Amino acid sequence: MKFIILGKNIEVTEGLKSAVEDKIGKLSKYFSEDTEVHVTLSVEKDRQKIEVTIPVKGNIIRSEQVSNDMYVSIDLVEEIIERQLKKYKTRLTDKEQNASSFKQEFLEKDFMDEEEVRIIRSKKFDIKPMYPEDACVQMELLGHNFFVFCNAETDQVNVVYKRKGNTYGLIEPEV
Repeated sequence: MKFIILGKNIEVTEGLKSAVEDKIGKLSKYFSEDTEVHVTLSVEKDRQKIEVTIPVKGNIIRSEQVSNDMYVSIDLVEEIIERQLKKYKTRLTDKEQNASSFKQEFLEKDFMDEEEVRIIRSKKFDIKPMYPEDACVQMELLGHNFFVFCNAETDQVNVVYKRKGNTYGLIEPEV
C-alpha cells in the first residue's frame, strides 16, 4: 500500500506517520500492493480527526473518526474500514474489474454477513423545480437531513444535505 499522509493544523511527526502506516498497514492483507491510501490528520480545538480514503476501481472506501487523542482515532478508523470491507466484500468485488484492487486471499475468504443491505421502504414523490436554497428550507420543514429536488437553474435532479455545523451541501450530477 502507498500512503499519502497530510496534516491540517497539525505537524505529521514521524510517530504519527509510523502509527498510521502500522495500523492502517494491517489492511494491506486485503489490497493489492499498488493501492493508494489517502490519510488526512487534522486538529480542531480538542478534536483529533483522521480521514482515510482508499480509491478502488469503481468504488471509494472511506472513513473518518474523531476523538480527543489522534492515536485512538487511528485505531478506530482501521477497525471501521476492516468491518466495511468484510461487510461489503461481495458488492465491492462483484464486477471483475473491481476485483483487481484486492488480494486473492481476501476474495476467496468468506465473511459472515453481519447485516445484509435490504431496502425495506420505497417512496415515490413528485419532484418540483426549485432553487437549492428553497430545497434547504423544505428539508428543514420536513425535519430530514437530505432532500431530493429538481434544480430550477439546471433542470437536473440534485440533493441538498445537512452538514455538521449547521451548514448545507449540494450534490449535482456531472455533465
